[in-house]
Amino acid sequence: MSDCGTRAISVIGFIGSVFSPWYKWSGRKNPQNHVCINVATYGPGGRFTMTDRGASALRQTGARFEVGPSMMRWADNQLIIDINEISGPPLINRIEGQIRLIPSAITGVELPLTEDGAHIWRPFAPTARIDVDIDRPGWRWQGDGYFDANFGNRALEEDFSYWTWGRYPTAMGTTCFYDATRCDGTTLAAGYRFNHDGTAETLALPPVAPLRRSLWAIKRGTRGDPGCQPRQVLNMLDAPFYSRSAVETQLDGERTTGVHEALDLRRFRSPLLKPMLAVRVPRRARWHFD
Repeated sequence: MSDCGTRAISVIGFIGSVFSPWYKWSGRKNPQNHVCINVATYGPGGRFTMTDRGASALRQTGARFEVGPSMMRWADNQLIIDINEISGPPLINRIEGQIRLIPSAITGVELPLTEDGAHIWRPFAPTARIDVDIDRPGWRWQGDGYFDANFGNRALEEDFSYWTWGRYPTAMGTTCFYDATRCDGTTLAAGYRFNHDGTAETLALPPVAPLRRSLWAIKRGTRGDPGCQPRQVLNMLDAPFYSRSAVETQLDGERTTGVHEALDLRRFRSPLLKPMLAVRVPRRARWHFD
């Protein structure tokens, strides 16, 4: 998020694009044939890009991840993201530029989200700064950043019915919450405090406080001090099964604004949703490097 709080950006690299209808329709047999660098900008002039590409568009090394014309790479202790994508309808145009993420430290935390470890959350850099330079008026700014990853060997909707996640910057570093309901009825409730030096400790969880439902009526809630009332301050992504927003809450007496996500996987299972997603997630199977 920008320091002024009016703009934000999200970049997600996928091998096996979990929200792609094309990957689902393929039977999820070859994740390398469904790769993507999803870029979404929020605020004035915001755009959304998510192109599902084939295996010919993927190149990887230990420090570099390329999908078509965009890439992520580690250099000089920074994550450098070069983007060159076309946004989806209704506003179709090119999004081109560079984002630099500078971590304060790299953590060693891994959280299994299921008992068998089929899904793992890995918060590499919970506390970071970002420098955004995109070729649009007003899209050159600095702000608060974050870098994590999720790994899995089963479809999300096979194991989960609902989850929320929140990441909040604090004077000490960053606080994250992960709450999930699994399909077997068990639940996950986890909280971590990450210090600026990368050290981490589990939290005694504050209570869940409800948020207003999203525009698509997705149930939402986040954690905060007893009696506090969290509120949405910036709507980011609002889909029939997914909500991302900037939310203000209170933790240990400190007011903080961070990013909150809610995911309803019962809705995502609906076959009626996949053709709708195909409009927003075009397939480019035969892209090749020159």
